[in-house]
Amino acid sequence: MPHEQKLHELLARAGLTVVEDVLPGSLFPPEAGWRIARGIAAPDGAAREALDPAWWRRLCDVDGEFLVAVLGHRIGGNDSRWTRVRYTGSGVPELTGDPGFVALSLDGQVLLTEVPGAYGPRVTALDRLPERLEEAAAAAGRETEAERAEVWVAVPGPRAWPLHWAEGIGSNPAATDELLIRLLDVEAGFLHNCDRPAVLDAALAHPDPQVRSRPADTFRPKLTSDQWIRLVRAEPSPSRRVLWAKHARAWGVELPEDLYDDLLAGPSRTQAAELPGIPAHHLPSLAADADPRVRATACARWEDLAAPLLARLLADTDDAVRTAALLAHHTAVPMPRTVFAALPAPRRALEQCRLSPELEAELVRDDDTEVRRALAANPQLSAHSVTVLAQDPNDDIRSAVVLRPDLNEEQRAAVRHDFDPTLMSHTLPWVKDLHDDADAMRRLAVSSHPLIRRSVARARHLPPDVVERLARDEDRTVRLFLAESCDDAPAEMLLEVWRWWDGSFSHPGRPRSHPNFPRTGLLRYAGDPDGRMRRLALDDPQSTPADVARLARDPEAEVRRRAAEDPRLSAADAVRLLNDPADYVRGIAMRNPRLPARVLAGLLHDRDTACTAVTNPAIPVPVLHRILAATAAAVAARR
Repeated sequence: MPHEQKLHELLARAGLTVVEDVLPGSLFPPEAGWRIARGIAAPDGAAREALDPAWWRRLCDVDGEFLVAVLGHRIGGNDSRWTRVRYTGSGVPELTGDPGFVALSLDGQVLLTEVPGAYGPRVTALDRLPERLEEAAAAAGRETEAERAEVWVAVPGPRAWPLHWAEGIGSNPAATDELLIRLLDVEAGFLHNCDRPAVLDAALAHPDPQVRSRPADTFRPKLTSDQWIRLVRAEPSPSRRVLWAKHARAWGVELPEDLYDDLLAGPSRTQAAELPGIPAHHLPSLAADADPRVRATACARWEDLAAPLLARLLADTDDAVRTAALLAHHTAVPMPRTVFAALPAPRRALEQCRLSPELEAELVRDDDTEVRRALAANPQLSAHSVTVLAQDPNDDIRSAVVLRPDLNEEQRAAVRHDFDPTLMSHTLPWVKDLHDDADAMRRLAVSSHPLIRRSVARARHLPPDVVERLARDEDRTVRLFLAESCDDAPAEMLLEVWRWWDGSFSHPGRPRSHPNFPRTGLLRYAGDPDGRMRRLALDDPQSTPADVARLARDPEAEVRRRAAEDPRLSAADAVRLLNDPADYVRGIAMRNPRLPARVLAGLLHDRDTACTAVTNPAIPVPVLHRILAATAAAVAARR
């Protein structure tokens, strides 16, 4: 039975009518209510006696409605959303007992909670909730050095969550290399984002193969060339050694010759033969290898092979080898109709081979659309055939032709084609190859095709006149790519892009993290009607803690998030933002080093927040070591 259905049935048994499930918005969050219920960051003045009818009457509005969350009754046990309910009975709703609940009045003034405790149900009743939370935050912010020291002496405490700590402690900026190296024996997940050379060295020397491979098996490996090579050499599995070598080459690592020698002499020679950059002295043995898969792979280096080897491969007894040889041979030598007709699968020939004039003339007018589509990208086509395909009735074919590098811009503009500017676009390889050619960039920057201009904008450096032109491009994706990739992007354009773009997975932080993004004069946006612009105000060196405090109360969550990550945030505001309606604002506040030690220690010992809280850099290093020791003991006990 779905969690939501179970929840609604439980509420019905308690005498409550479900009005609606409430999406997160501007309300006090259930997560903060659960913390108060468990005694973490609870304001003073809470009633602890049984919840009598008077409290329930204060909770309900005139229609008997209030908000409730029941422990464990969301998907995956997530109880972080309110359900609006109505109670029309005269007594107390039958919500007491397991599993526990938090309830909030619609005006946010009254909070009632009951959760299981060590000595029976733990009850909390609070009125004037916003006022009491403000008072509690202010009081917590007055913590003294002596009080902080006293708190840290007691951490970790009896309510430990070591497995949650294991997941987060590696992301704590204050964690030393020594601590992270010790953590490798407990939990190595943090290596996905680790860029510390000493820690990565230790991981690559770790006895556990899963730990050794973790730094490389990630979206953006932080390994140096030497570390990649060490990883390949240390891998005991021959197939995985080749796999890591391929990864290393994909990230631009030049492998030493002796490593190629070793890989090609091993049991995974067939896979190793596919590696790019194999030294030329290995090619004769690969072309004559007993394994036809290796001989077929050698055909990829056709221009580097001696004439006798070429002849032998063209006459090979294995069909796959002979086909690979023919395809390689006919990239330079026109392929006659007889050879083409004998190919088991002609598509690669259509895409890459030089064809005899009569065969080419026939194929560009073939009735099969797929044949013409494959030909459209063939770099060996004659100018006449390109002209024919540029007038093809199929738009997909014309759309491929228009992106050919052998067209000049006048020819390109004459090709009718459709282009959807909203589709994801990738840099054209032939444009990327010209990024260092200033004249080519000038020529292509005025192309009629947006994808070509977008590809130009991906260059790291461009001539000033090209930058100026692309910064005014009518296609905003051109301007976005310039902001993400080009170090010469102008400040005014970066600011314009910021108004509508916040950063991508491939270019996180851009345009705001761009070195040319304006850093001064941003305080004038503190009162801007656009929340995105207000976020910039705190980047201005003239901004003050008072500006941080003001934006910490901004109506827009993203602005509050920016204030929550500011090191000038007051301790009281850090505590107050722990109750923010937006979960990501709460998460940032938990990582702010201004958070008082007593509050942070409470978060460390709460199941829902332990993983995030342990990343806070305000936790003293000796305490982090004690937390790691407790974590290691708990993990060892589970093994």
